[in-house]
Amino acid sequence: MSDTLLVTGASGHLGQRVLHHLVNTLNVPADRIIATTRKPATLADWAAKGVTVRATDFDNPASLVAAFEGASRVLLISTDTIGRRVPQHKAAIDAAVKVGADHVIYTSMPWPEKSLVLFAPDHLGTEAALSASALPGWTVLRNNWYYENLFLGMPSVLASGKWFSASGDGRIAYISRDDIARAAAAALAGTERGKVTYDLGGAKAITVAEVAALVSRTVGKPIEVVPVTVEALAQGLISHGVPEPMARMIASFDANTAAGQLADVTGDFTKLTGVQPQPFEEWLASPVNQRGLIGKAAA
Repeated sequence: MSDTLLVTGASGHLGQRVLHHLVNTLNVPADRIIATTRKPATLADWAAKGVTVRATDFDNPASLVAAFEGASRVLLISTDTIGRRVPQHKAAIDAAVKVGADHVIYTSMPWPEKSLVLFAPDHLGTEAALSASALPGWTVLRNNWYYENLFLGMPSVLASGKWFSASGDGRIAYISRDDIARAAAAALAGTERGKVTYDLGGAKAITVAEVAALVSRTVGKPIEVVPVTVEALAQGLISHGVPEPMARMIASFDANTAAGQLADVTGDFTKLTGVQPQPFEEWLASPVNQRGLIGKAAA
């Protein structure tokens, strides 16, 4: 248990919660943790607790090697630069090999090999890079959609009272971002040395109609689910000012849901953490999350 643990993207929403669970849930000594970020100043509080904070630039491989020095196990949180992620992630994997790391944990997505989501090739390419690497071991965390993803579109849905969806009866095994962070922390702080993939999602898969009913009842605002085609959804977003590449990306989420690619319910989260994932109803009960769903548009 003396491994030095490294978290990339540690200043992001997921990275911050991983640090929280490492220190506060798993009781990992702060001086065993390296947190890397493009903005070290944002992690000043963690540095004050004893976490080693280092600057990284995924487009500068030399900076990754320097930042990874001394790390035994690395959590590679996927970057936010869609389209450039594969070379960035490969650079991180190469850096882990160069510094002699034993294990890399990567945050992927469900079924990237058959997903209809337009950024799935980024994750598939990274998984392939892990498999082809000289790493002694790696763990792939195929993370399902966060509950928090609903913050992106739900305010406008609640403002209009209509949810235009091309998801059909497709289901999503949503899970909270905090639970994903807990699982990632457990994988990073664990002793697993092999090559394994975990499918992380909630205990129940739900449809858009079920989400709409639960949100409507919780926040007291009506929601009508309006079925549309994938193309109609994309065109509708474009007509409301969403850039076409982003509109088609969003529409691909619904196409993927309709195809059943996000519906798998597994016990992998509990296997990693020893606890059950937070139910959607419990997550909805949080006033903070309710405010996030309502947003300024529907306030």
